Amino acid sequence: MQDMLKIHVNGDYTFFLNQKIITAYSGKIKKMMIKQNKINNSVIRIDNFPGGVNGFELISRFCYNHGKTPITPSNISVLHCSAIFLEMNEKISPYNLLQQTETFLEGLFYWSWSDILVSLKSCELFISSAESSGILEKLISSLLVKISQNSDINVTTHSSSSPASSYSSPDTVTTGFRFGSSSSKTTPDNSSAIKPASSSSNGTTSTSKPWWFDEFTILSPKIIEKIIKTMGFWRNDNNNLVITKFLLHYLKAAKNGNGFSGIAETVVYGVVSMGRKAFSCRGVFWVLRVVSGLGLSKNCREELERLIGGMLEEAKLDDLLVPGTSTTNNSGDVYDVDLVLRLIRVFVMNDEITIQKLKRVGRLIDKYMGEISPDQNLKVAKFLAVAESLPDCARDCFDGVYRAIEIYLEAHPTLSVEEKSRLCKCLNYEKLTLEACKDLAKNIRVPPRVSIQALISQQASKFPIKTTLQDDLIQTETQMMILYPKKQASDTEKFRESTAEKDELKLNLQRMQWRVMELEKSCREMKNQMSEIKMKNQVIISSPVRTLTKLF
Repeated sequence: MQDMLKIHVNGDYTFFLNQKIITAYSGKIKKMMIKQNKINNSVIRIDNFPGGVNGFELISRFCYNHGKTPITPSNISVLHCSAIFLEMNEKISPYNLLQQTETFLEGLFYWSWSDILVSLKSCELFISSAESSGILEKLISSLLVKISQNSDINVTTHSSSSPASSYSSPDTVTTGFRFGSSSSKTTPDNSSAIKPASSSSNGTTSTSKPWWFDEFTILSPKIIEKIIKTMGFWRNDNNNLVITKFLLHYLKAAKNGNGFSGIAETVVYGVVSMGRKAFSCRGVFWVLRVVSGLGLSKNCREELERLIGGMLEEAKLDDLLVPGTSTTNNSGDVYDVDLVLRLIRVFVMNDEITIQKLKRVGRLIDKYMGEISPDQNLKVAKFLAVAESLPDCARDCFDGVYRAIEIYLEAHPTLSVEEKSRLCKCLNYEKLTLEACKDLAKNIRVPPRVSIQALISQQASKFPIKTTLQDDLIQTETQMMILYPKKQASDTEKFRESTAEKDELKLNLQRMQWRVMELEKSCREMKNQMSEIKMKNQVIISSPVRTLTKLF
């Protein structure tokens, strides 16, 4: 047992190996053993070993098999990184592992697509070691070359004697990629036709999905990040439609987890850079749903919201119904109302806004208010913020706003009279239809003061009457003076004697009297309604008898 060496790997497992065998192939373990022998300690600790326990077991088999082991695309990455980590080079042995892995990698150009993908995926467990060793860059470059050979992607390379030689030096590969439609191309491992993608229900202008979209979904976010960086389309450098669509496809297929923020921001920058040319309003809303909750920065989210707000008139009701989450709001709302408020703010501040677009958004927001009204967590202040987010000219009729208020009052029966009154202040009573105004007057959930104010405003809009009869007479006289301007004395006397003039004046006076009678009739009806409301609101208590505080 004196020749046995105890090795702890990554603090998880312990290997008992022969000192002579293991040190014959590893320069690092040999140095560590010499150092431990000086303090009479035969225990060695190795941390951050690439590939973990499985990787160290492969190294052990290599050493015990006289420097031989099967090398395949599935284990080449871990063997290469382990050989570098343990200093298994020509300085320690002529049959060193590093030389064998480098020789195997020289044939990388002739690997199949699936072999490259498997080898690249194996690097996920030790990506930092794979990156520092250079094998990650080689695999990514070979993967991109395979894509360019089987789709409309051009990879610009420096001049070289042969494809193999240029490929064996990935440093020569630049980031000059050009993407186009790949519907006519096939995967490198088979000749089956590519299925055309389904129609773009998400609002993007897509005709087909490149074959490599699904192939890349098995890779981790870190590997995808390295690939996109190699292409030169990372974050705000992304202006490519194919890359943007691929990343959207990847995010949609990926499981929930961390590490997607960089990919999500790359998607947003790509969508913003192309804008309306590639994405409809519904498409951008779909993008927003995909990237929400993935850790977007504030600036990145604002860029996306600015794009949506600029074409909000194209949105549909379903687009606005974005579910609320803990990351988007802290009030527990069913829908992300704060998002809609920000989008409306962007839309209203747009210099290119027209009255037609404004009215279209006004109708949309009325429908939206009807959808969010039943939400028990929706506060009065936030409901009012939505209702008052648009100018008054955005609505020809306020019936939609009243219906939303009616639903809100029904869903929130504990509101105080002050809250109900404040809620109804967003109504323009003059723009309510007669049916809506009658319904408001009979609605027991609406405060009586609001009902009276609505009726008065409705009546005044139909019959504009002056405050006193004297004012009406003055106005009539003024109109007469305008209609019949003073001329010569003889002409004035002739007009005054005209029977038609007298009849017209009499008719005007009768019209005013009729308007006054209509107003008095409306006042009597309101008083009767108020009396009935007071009778209903009386609270009867056995003893002593006590009534509610008078409302007027």
